[in-house]
This record gives sequence, C-alpha cells and structure tokens, in this order.
Amino acid sequence: MARIAGRFGRVEPRRAATAYVRGLLADLDRKNCWNLAEHAGLAGPQRLQRLLRTARWDADAVRDDVRALVVDRLGPDGVLIVDETGFVKKGTGSAGVQRQYSGTAGRIENCQVGVFLAYATPAGRALLDRRLYLPEHTWLADPGRCQAAGVPDETAFATKPALATAMLLAALEAGVQAAWATGDEVYGQDPRLRAALEARRTGYVLAIAGNRRVELDGVALSATEVAGRVADRHWHRYRAGQGAKGPRWYAWAWARIDEGQADGYRWLLIRRNLTTGELAFYRCYAPDRQPLMTLVKIAGIRWAVEESFQAAKGQVGLDHYQVRGWTPWHRHITLAMLALALLAAIAAAQPPSTTDDRIPLTLPEIRRLLAALVLTRHPSTAHVLRWSDWRRRHQAAARRCHYQRRPEP
Repeated sequence: MARIAGRFGRVEPRRAATAYVRGLLADLDRKNCWNLAEHAGLAGPQRLQRLLRTARWDADAVRDDVRALVVDRLGPDGVLIVDETGFVKKGTGSAGVQRQYSGTAGRIENCQVGVFLAYATPAGRALLDRRLYLPEHTWLADPGRCQAAGVPDETAFATKPALATAMLLAALEAGVQAAWATGDEVYGQDPRLRAALEARRTGYVLAIAGNRRVELDGVALSATEVAGRVADRHWHRYRAGQGAKGPRWYAWAWARIDEGQADGYRWLLIRRNLTTGELAFYRCYAPDRQPLMTLVKIAGIRWAVEESFQAAKGQVGLDHYQVRGWTPWHRHITLAMLALALLAAIAAAQPPSTTDDRIPLTLPEIRRLLAALVLTRHPSTAHVLRWSDWRRRHQAAARRCHYQRRPEP
C-alpha cells in the first residue's frame, strides 16, 4: 500500500483503500462494500462506498503503480495479452451494461464487458490495465444515460480492439519490456491493432478465424485453404505449455505470408488438435526471423489471461462489486488488480522447489495463508502451515497420478 499512498491527498481515503484491499484478500464469500466494511470493523459501508464514488483519487495513477509493481516483481521480457471478460449484471443502470455475449457465462447475458491487458513471464502472470467497453448505440447515443452513470463527456466510442490497442501502446510507452503480444480472434482480425504493434516493432501471435484471407505466394487464400495445402511431413508436434490436465500437445505448421510487405516477417501459424483434428489459426509478425517453436510458445501463453481472470474473480473479488457508475467500476477493478498483483509477486518470490513431493505455493494458497496469518492472526501458526503443507503434498500426488493415467498423444 505504500506504493500507492501518494495517490491520495488525504489520510481518510488512504486508510479506506488499505481496508478495502485487506478485505479483498480476506476469506469472504462476497467482497462488496458491506462485507468489506464488516471485516474492517467499520460501523457501516459508507466509508468504503465513498472511496469508490466521491473520494478524490486517481484510479489511473494507481493503475500505473500496479503496472510498475507487476513488471518489477515478475521481471522484464514478458508477453502482453489482451482479452475481455464479462460481468453479469441486473438492470439497465450500470455503465456499459446491455445484452451481449459474455465469455464468462458462455452465452448472451445482460452484462458489462471489460477489456484487460495481462502480463506473463516464467515467474507468473497478472493484470496490467483495464477498459470498460461502452456500446455505441445503446449508451453513447444516449447522453442522458451516460450522464446518469457518470461517463465522462469526452468519452468516445471505441471497439474492443481499439481499447486493446490503447492499452498495449500505453504499456509500451511506459517502458514495459515486452517483445511479444497475443490475443484471440477479436483482436487478430483488426488491422489497426496489428499495424500499431508493427510500428513499434513488437512481435505478435494473434488468433484469426479460418475464413480470414492471407496472401500466400501472391495469391489470396483463406487460412483453411492454406491448411489444406500443408503436406503431412510439414506438421510438427510441439507442446503449447502446461495445462490443468498435463502438457498441451498439438501438431503445428506454418507458412510465410504477405511477403510483399517490407519490414519484418509474417507467418500463418496453424494448430491441429491431435485427437479431434480441429484447426486453429494465428497471424504472426516479428521484426526478425523466428523459429517455429517461438511462435508456438507465444500462442500457448495466451491462456495466462484466462488464468488471471479466474484468479482475480475467485480470489480477490474482481466481479463482486455492487456499483453502477463509471468511476466506481474503474476504482474497484484497479484495487482488485492491486490485490492480485500482490499475490503474483509473492508467488514469484518463492525459491525454486528442490523436490516434487509438494506443488509450489499457488495464488489461492498464498491468499489463504495471508488471510490466516497476517489479516486475522490465527492463534496457531503451526496448525495453518501444517494444513497448507498437507494440501500441497496431496495436490502433488494427485497431479502425478493424473499425468500417469493420461495417455501420451
């Protein structure tokens, strides 16, 4: 909290922010202002509600501090990942809410959508930035509705790829040392996002749909048509990272595309599921020639943002807010990102394991230990640590058994 103390002009909101973050890290089922205030021993939720709504502090400046903390603790030369996630809401008053597709729910729901930027290195992953998506016709075309939700007058419509581009460029301009960026099809299909990264000579591996056309040997073909031309001998089996059920093995192929464009190298990367034969496609760029394995590695890292969403929602209450306005949304999300960054920093600081009889400390386990040993002062430290050690040993044994039973592809 000392990192962000200077962002508050008064001691009252600074203390409220400390209580808020401590509550986000506590063992609470719902991390809204009522429960956080009760955990902090306050007489009511008004102080924390005021922190989100009317107190004078700059959430974007705190966001910058979170970004610096993440890069400092996770190390340089990471990968920037863009993705969105939904926040299911009731009613029509919450900023940006409408019936739209939510990846969280897996269907069209009444929800808000936030676009996020994550940062991943071998040491860990965390969220760096956030933007709330405002639909053009249902929100920005209705000034009265925007005013009621506290949307700034200067806010203009921006697509999700445009929001992602702004966050990527802001991170790079702030000095984040990342040679690669990745994202799903929503972002891979946007030429302006790709052009912005190429102008910064930042490599990317962006998913695209199979019907997207690329230029191969001077001929425009769909990605699916290119895959149909790949001979069997040109498929290579590589592991795209470690999944919950073990290594994720796929067959991979690639082809040089858009060779008429100057400055850099461009490829179409093709992934084939070894069991179902399902194909996935990626547009790739790098300022220098790269081996296939490098592109495969970047493609596999994209799942780190999904893991960050899961940890943020499950551990620090990213989606537990009960606010409607533009400013409160950004403030809650920023403080939740700060809490997540703390967990990621602690996980990155643990020494490398010399034995495989227990798994390393995970984010849920770190948050549990923080809640028990620091925030609530459990009377028996030995009891808490003994149970933590038992869980890690049990999870390591379960993982070994699961991997042994899983057939090699």
